Amino acid sequence: QVQLQESGGTLVQAGASLTISCTASGRPFSSYNMAWFRQAPGKDRELVASIRWSAIGTYYTESVKGRFTISRVKDKNAVYLQMNNLKPEDTAVYYCAQAGEPLDRGGLVSSPRQYAYWGQGTQVTVSS
Repeated sequence: QVQLQESGGTLVQAGASLTISCTASGRPFSSYNMAWFRQAPGKDRELVASIRWSAIGTYYTESVKGRFTISRVKDKNAVYLQMNNLKPEDTAVYYCAQAGEPLDRGGLVSSPRQYAYWGQGTQVTVSS
């Protein structure tokens, strides 16, 4: 049974930095692409950043390039999203996700449809 647990979301001021975390269990962590999605009120869920199973290869949506960094630590079964220079428009519930298929079988790391398992989400609120 796949379980994903996010943590670290909180209220911060614009310009601040924050790192959110996700721990995974239930399958060999190092075999699956991982991603962070977010959903703001009234908006669709969007893929923010993703990282390939090998940790070589990442994707970022345009609005966070240069500000966010995704990383993963195999020994901790964890994936992180470091967020710098946060903006009010980054306010959302952030979800950790894991690909349904191992290795590269689900397609490019940037393909949102491959992510089949989800955490409960962690709220990030950026005040202006």
